[in-house]
Amino acid sequence: MTAAVSEPLTVANTHGILRRHAHQIKHSSDRLGWRRIYASQQSERPYQDRFAASDLHMLVLHLGGPVKIERQLAGVHDAASVQPGGMFYLPASIDFSVALHSPLETLHIYLKSELLVAAARELCTGDPEKVEFIPRLGRRDTTIEHLGRMVQTMVQDRQTDVFADAAAHMLAAHLVREHSTGRPCEIAVAGGLHPRQVKAVSDLIQDRMEESLSVEDLAAAASLSPIHFARQFKKSTGQSPHQYLIEARLNRAADLLRSDLSIAEIAYRCGFTHQEHMTRLFSHKRGITPGAYRKSLFAR
Repeated sequence: MTAAVSEPLTVANTHGILRRHAHQIKHSSDRLGWRRIYASQQSERPYQDRFAASDLHMLVLHLGGPVKIERQLAGVHDAASVQPGGMFYLPASIDFSVALHSPLETLHIYLKSELLVAAARELCTGDPEKVEFIPRLGRRDTTIEHLGRMVQTMVQDRQTDVFADAAAHMLAAHLVREHSTGRPCEIAVAGGLHPRQVKAVSDLIQDRMEESLSVEDLAAAASLSPIHFARQFKKSTGQSPHQYLIEARLNRAADLLRSDLSIAEIAYRCGFTHQEHMTRLFSHKRGITPGAYRKSLFAR
């Protein structure tokens, strides 16, 4: 049984930076149903303000720059000239003030605290509730940049289900490993999933492809935690759960294109967010659009 999750995160759950009138939001995960992560890409105007603590962790990836940023946490003042790709990381439950001195394009990512606690429980020794996270200002982290760009693409493509969950878990695990005081525990080297586990995951995807599946759903089918599941799944299949699900959906789409269903209906039945999303992925992976593929079938 899948554990219950809370209501989807929206801009109302954030600190308030995104709700400033002068900022222009271009893309966001509002109305995408993301429950563990919230993301927004925007153009920010210069400002200075104070913000109350949130129970979410905040990552800001600078898409432009360099730009001068000043920040104050617990009476300690910091300033930095942040380059493109630099990050502003604020752990949960901290009041802060910030000053932005020039216009800036940013990607904001908010993560639920429970995700990081769960990651700390699996990756660190001791009490996960006592792991402290380290604020950052201007640091470059190539993994954060890569995952941030992936989240940016997801928001732009209006993606739902397992994609957002996978990104949230990867970000949480990386923050625990690289930006916390947690002491890493010994993790046994896994040889991959048993064929029964792979089949259970595959069966779940086939049975519930139209639904918004989560990493927890797939991990539960293999009787593993999400973090260990993703690592072992890739060892067994050569693909991440995200890639595997995409391939399964594209295979289903290819089969359904032999029918007289509309392409929009096929996209829905295969669990894609919309027809354009399926068309883009189908074209990228198969080298041909769904419409052209269908014509080729009936031209034989």
